[in-house]
Amino acid sequence: MALTSATQRLVAQFEYTDENVNIGVKEFLRQIDEGLHKSGTSMSQIPTYVTAVPNGTEKGLYLAVDLGGTNLRVCSVRLNGDNTFSLTYNKSPIPKLLMVAKSSQELFKFIAEHIAVFIKEHHYDHYEHHIRRRETMSSPEGFRDEHIFRLGFTFSFPVQQVGINKGFLIRWTKGFDIPDAIGKDVCALLQEEIDRLHLPVKVAALVNDTVGTLMARSYTSPGKTGALLGAIFGTGTNGAYIEKLSNIKKDMEGEYDTSTGEMVINTEWGSFDNQLNVLPTTTYDIKLDQESVNPGIQMFEKRVSGMFLGEILRIVLVSLLQDESIPLFHDDNSSHNDWKSTTSIAAQSGMFKKWGLDSAIMSVAALDNTPDLGTLRLELDSQLDVYSPSLEDAHAFKAIAAAIARRAARLSAVAVGAIVLQSGKLTDPAFAGEPIDVGVDGSLVEHYPHFRTMMYEALKAIDGIGEAGAERIRIGIAKDGSGVGAALIALVAASMEKKRPTTIEWLAQMRSEASLKTLKEVDSAVEQEAEETAA
Repeated sequence: MALTSATQRLVAQFEYTDENVNIGVKEFLRQIDEGLHKSGTSMSQIPTYVTAVPNGTEKGLYLAVDLGGTNLRVCSVRLNGDNTFSLTYNKSPIPKLLMVAKSSQELFKFIAEHIAVFIKEHHYDHYEHHIRRRETMSSPEGFRDEHIFRLGFTFSFPVQQVGINKGFLIRWTKGFDIPDAIGKDVCALLQEEIDRLHLPVKVAALVNDTVGTLMARSYTSPGKTGALLGAIFGTGTNGAYIEKLSNIKKDMEGEYDTSTGEMVINTEWGSFDNQLNVLPTTTYDIKLDQESVNPGIQMFEKRVSGMFLGEILRIVLVSLLQDESIPLFHDDNSSHNDWKSTTSIAAQSGMFKKWGLDSAIMSVAALDNTPDLGTLRLELDSQLDVYSPSLEDAHAFKAIAAAIARRAARLSAVAVGAIVLQSGKLTDPAFAGEPIDVGVDGSLVEHYPHFRTMMYEALKAIDGIGEAGAERIRIGIAKDGSGVGAALIALVAASMEKKRPTTIEWLAQMRSEASLKTLKEVDSAVEQEAEETAA
């Protein structure tokens, strides 16, 4: 009974009520607006210079490169124009030495070489045609680029973006450390190495993974309008959405297309409410933050993302284990255990190690609805060295894990609901009856049971959305934002490029210039002859 009572008290601490949800939405909207007006706010609200989203009718062949961690992925995406696409890719591990190379050229040369291998392997005809044309004709500006691949570059490191294909590296993360790249335009660094190899490739767009998720969902989602929001709920969390240009009040460097009246904004909502004005905070959240590598920031992410949920659960369980009056994972008599054994936890258990509890076990707990919770109990044994856990132990673990996950889902609904309200689409007659599409990706929404269902429950409770509004919000999985999404942003970037003359127009221009040159030469000769005659 002591364990049951303690479990109930803990579960109550993670309750996030409908009232809490509405308070959170109001603060989220306030911080959205704050980030649109000035820099240096909790939610950065970063302009992406992407001013249009696809509708599924687009066609073409585009490249994408994803440099996001320990692997490099190069892919091509053929857009079929009917909401479908085909994707081909190569994946290669990045050598550890290149992650800490002496110069950035070494890393970007590695990327360019893999682009070359990919094109020759999968698009050799295209490559050969390009080389043949280069040997036969060129213009004063260089080789005509109708047959050049546009490439979307997913670069998952902090950058200061100042154009659709221009961004300066702020710092490295994820084990990379190449000092001479800091402050440089990463697109230019890659283009330089591509040009050294004379590849028919132009780096057309710098891509954030959430923006890619938005683009991928817009292309594959049926409907008159594309997706409003692309969101990641996985190891980390973030969102990118379509904002009216008129609402963006802070200065924006660089050129961008104003004709659509919109721009995709990367919210960086992992840092929502770093001040803890409204976010729920338990002693376990405080402990997790204090022991993290970045205390005081990413406070929303630390309550929502898969990277942190398992650690919160571990901290809670350790607090119970430290209380000798609560019989969690230990007993003295086998009669207390329906498996007729004695429960114990090994000293080397991951339970006692920082980050030692993988949040994936929370999904196992949620899925196990058998009378004896046998699947969960076996998982506790194999993953956490809990020998012969009792049914009461398993119930306690399952209940606490569920409370932490439910709070995360309802907090996720705060972000989604606030973006929907910010868009004004629920009340705009132009969108009457149309679904409001949200593309999501990540391990939580994909693998945690009923995560989206719990989000919808919270959405229905939000003032201004309600049950009718929630029914119009369509939350769907959007895969391959770093591939399909990056290719689609390259497409948008290509359409934004200044119109250059076609080959026919260029040839006509050359003929005209040649004719003019000939006439000038004739005039000059006549003038010279006249001068000589006069003399």
